[in-house]
Amino acid sequence: MPQSLAQLYIHLVFTTNQRTPFLADAAFRNHTHRYLAGVCKNQGSPAISIGGTEDHVHTLLRLGKTSSISELVRELKRDSSKWIKEENPQLEHFHWQQGYGAFSISPSHVNAIKSYISTQEEHHRKESFQDEFRRLCTKYGVELDERYAWD
Repeated sequence: MPQSLAQLYIHLVFTTNQRTPFLADAAFRNHTHRYLAGVCKNQGSPAISIGGTEDHVHTLLRLGKTSSISELVRELKRDSSKWIKEENPQLEHFHWQQGYGAFSISPSHVNAIKSYISTQEEHHRKESFQDEFRRLCTKYGVELDERYAWD
């Protein structure tokens, strides 16, 4: 086949370092989410939805056919960390956590994940991030080693 085709949806989750609430300001958090969407687009993996709370981000994206998840996440974190510190000098100590969770999503579940991401603040009034992440790992059959999960 002379053409390469791919349609891979990824639900990506990562937190701020030590889950510090660096993104407590809702307006700045939304601005950051828009910036992250731009980085995804520039990396050839367009974001479908981005949301989160003061200490973590959920991104639903379509992984580009020449992209790897690890390279995309590295660029997302590197580029956005630099931008956050420049955009908001009060966040000079900002860092993302080292790891991430990336879960493949069926095209039939895209709308449900979009809705889930858009209601993160409400969702986290009822469930902690740790419990959410444990649930996601269980749902997608990912073995979680908690010794390394909560840096």
